[in-house]
Parts: sequence; structure tokens; C-alpha cells
Amino acid sequence: MQVVRMIRHGRPFSAWGEAEPDPGLDALGAEQASAACAALLAGQDPPVRIVSSPLRRCRETAAPLAAALGLEVEIDSRVGEIPTPARLPSEGRQAWLGAALAGRWDELEEPELYDRWRRGVADALSQHAGAAVFSHFVAINAAVSSVSGEPRVVSVRPDFASITSFNLTPRGLTLGAVGAQASTQVL
Repeated sequence: MQVVRMIRHGRPFSAWGEAEPDPGLDALGAEQASAACAALLAGQDPPVRIVSSPLRRCRETAAPLAAALGLEVEIDSRVGEIPTPARLPSEGRQAWLGAALAGRWDELEEPELYDRWRRGVADALSQHAGAAVFSHFVAINAAVSSVSGEPRVVSVRPDFASITSFNLTPRGLTLGAVGAQASTQVL
């Protein structure tokens, strides 16, 4: 059995949907990234690969681990943010996300799109054995939902820089351990 760890990005300097479309980490987020690096290096099986969402807050959270291990960060857009309906103007994304998070995957406006996206997140994890994958709140929920069958969009509340592990077995991807939970905003 191999493990893949999914790490939520550290705290960004602005909220999702605000003026900055791709915010980096604030000072606390940088500290959280360093703490996640230390936790990943302290385990028995340190990551052999580093994968990140293309978004800046994930890449910056991955940077301390990449530097410590001397590895390049591989970008995989499949572990990026949840797609929003094309019809939405950018200023409507935050309201849409709030409503989506309160519901079920099959209740979203385009359920086929979100089913494909959730499967894509899980497929990405299955292809990144031994990796630390830096991603987002909703993407972590998508992966958990894909392996558990959970119908709610939010079934776990990963805190900033928390580490959720998945096991790669001959039968497929399974949930290992859920990372630290918190009642943080989704950013």
C-alpha cells in the first residue's frame, strides 16, 4: 500500500473571490506552510514527489517542502479549485460557493460537471503515489466524497495546512486519516 497526502494551502492574504484573484500566503499562512513541511518530514515515509494546484497559495505552501527535499513542484490542475458555472461573473463566485457548500454534489447546477471534477481529483491522487499534494478545501472534500460516497459537498473541514492521507491499494484509493479540522472560512 502506498500513501498520498493532500495538504490544504496555508492562510492566504485575501479571501477567495475578493479583489486578488490568486492571492499568496499571509504571514500566518507562511508559518503554517513551514509547520506542514516539518510534519511531513517527521513522518516515517517522507514524500517522494510534490504536486500542487496551479494557484499561488498552494504553490507557496508547497515551497518549504520542495526546498527541504530538493524536489521540483509538479503542477496538476486537476487538484485546483472547484470550477464555477461559466455563466457566473467573477463577483458572483463567492455567493455561488457559499450556496454550493451547504448542499449535495448532485444538487449543484451542473451535476455532471462536478461528478467529472470529483473523479478527476481522485484520479490525480491515484496517479501521485508517495506525493504530498497541495490543494484546496473543496478539492479535499471532493476526494473524500469520491472514496467514501458522501453526498454532501462538505463532509470534512480541513484547517489551513492540514494533512489528509489517502491509501493507494490494489482495489483503489481509500481514505487514510482526515487532517486537522477547523471552522475556517473557505478561501
